[in-house]
Amino acid sequence: MYLLGYDIGSSSVKASLVDAGTGKCVASAFYPKSEAEIIAVNPGWAEQNPRMWWENLKLSTNAVMDASGVKAGEIAAIGISYQMHGLVCVDKNKKVLRPAIIWCDSRAVPYGQRAFEELGKERCLSRLLNSPGNFTASKLAWVKRHEPEIYEKIDKIMLPGDYVAMRLTGEVCTTVSGLSEGMLWDFKENKVAGFLMDYFGFDSSFIPEIRPTFSEQGRVTEEVAQELGLKAGIPVTYRAGDQPNNALSLNVFNPGEIASTAGTSGVVYGVNGEVNYDPKSRVNTFAHVNHAGDCTRLGVLLCVNGTGILNSWVKRNIVPEGVSYAEMNDLAARVPVGSEGLSIIPFGNGAERVLENRERGCSIHGINFNFHHRAHIIRAAQEGIVFSFKYGMEVMQQMGMSISKIHAGNANMFLSPIFRETLASVTGAVIELYDTDGSVGAAKGAGMGAGIYKDNREAFATLAKLQVIEPDETRKSAYCEAYERWKSYI
Repeated sequence: MYLLGYDIGSSSVKASLVDAGTGKCVASAFYPKSEAEIIAVNPGWAEQNPRMWWENLKLSTNAVMDASGVKAGEIAAIGISYQMHGLVCVDKNKKVLRPAIIWCDSRAVPYGQRAFEELGKERCLSRLLNSPGNFTASKLAWVKRHEPEIYEKIDKIMLPGDYVAMRLTGEVCTTVSGLSEGMLWDFKENKVAGFLMDYFGFDSSFIPEIRPTFSEQGRVTEEVAQELGLKAGIPVTYRAGDQPNNALSLNVFNPGEIASTAGTSGVVYGVNGEVNYDPKSRVNTFAHVNHAGDCTRLGVLLCVNGTGILNSWVKRNIVPEGVSYAEMNDLAARVPVGSEGLSIIPFGNGAERVLENRERGCSIHGINFNFHHRAHIIRAAQEGIVFSFKYGMEVMQQMGMSISKIHAGNANMFLSPIFRETLASVTGAVIELYDTDGSVGAAKGAGMGAGIYKDNREAFATLAKLQVIEPDETRKSAYCEAYERWKSYI
């Protein structure tokens, strides 16, 4: 018996087949092999054609079926992970009306800001747990204002994962977690955010039927089964946005547990057991995959734009050509904790939400021309990235979250011993590294939704823990001193 997981990203669509019994991934594939096209008609715009997601899903499905030798009849359930905050509009015939406005499109910012101001900060934060910002609801407000002829034809609005599920099953539905990421869920009333819908003038019929995250959300149709080489009737039993799903993939379900990634940008995603929000809206809060009316599980999302991109900038511009990331780490290891007074602020990749949307930029402080060299810059850059995580985690702690353990995939910045050791020591948290990814997590989520696994402990019993990094108590004071110095420059 096998589980099929899809990860619908903005750069590619990945499919993975997981053996439900062993928990092992037997085949994975992604398409396209180069980054998928993002349409940018105007500055700040970012759109994709949903049909492109479907075509790449077909290619990925065919590839994993061929590579694994698994028969279509052996697949028990399908799970979907997807890029968050997008907007897909369809008419009553389920036809897409315009390209999807995806997560990194910023055109709707003024609409969300105006709603925040006119509805009131306290009302929005206490009910939505966020500012309406640049999320799905605000993107729909833009369509209503600028494309009224399209808006009038809308029957349902969907997130990217809802669209893919509709294509697979013919059924249009969504989840509470999905609605919360679009600013369409009222946590105080535990229902669709009618006050925001009314403010924007949206018809309540636009919202699809709501199904639990772990549940049957439709079955693969005969037509789609022939198109994908699958068997008709396979249930879709799980869907979630990419960050909640990444947390699921790392078995992060309960209060105090943290999932983190550190690629071009960095993410810390923690689970909170009570309804709360940051009054300065420096982090985002959504319903986690296991949130329910009688069991509060909220995902608090810290995203720092200027993280791994700084490390890659240093590689391109500071170290000699041909020096690898591993060799950079070796150079940095020769420098003491705190980089002998050198501090780097890493926020050079645009405005940072954790800094209340200020564009602080990247800057170097305390450089001494007599003894600082490139190894100091390499180490200070990595320390600065970690310190930006610590800064945001302090906001999460102010919301009542306890942070004692960080789960992360063994990739990107977490491959660096200096990054890992600095993060563990300055936060006091134990870091556990795992071998997993979003599409594998989606497959296991499908197993939970189908009842193949009774709970997350059973689903992730075979999750491979690669390494555990403990805080270095002997150098903790040095790390904390370096952090306080770094923080003084923000």
